Amino acid sequence: MGRKDANNSRLPIDQYRKQIGKQDYKKNKSVLKETKIKAEAKRSAPGIRDIILILVAVLILLFVVYSFFYLNLAKEIELDIDLDDN
Repeated sequence: MGRKDANNSRLPIDQYRKQIGKQDYKKNKSVLKETKIKAEAKRSAPGIRDIILILVAVLILLFVVYSFFYLNLAKEIELDIDLDDN
């Protein structure tokens, strides 16, 4: 009999703790969800460093292509000048 009385007196406290835990879980769940969304957005969004690296790579590629055509045209112009001299 003593055990049943002890369990009954502990039961409302346990229910109260469970209710508080559920409320805290609900609050934490929304906060966790927002934090997760922010972290995912941060990972998926390109950073300034990534954008700068892409721009530098494109500029280097354009410089290489421009240099290639410039050197080829300069050689052709020199050949044309040499042919005109003869």
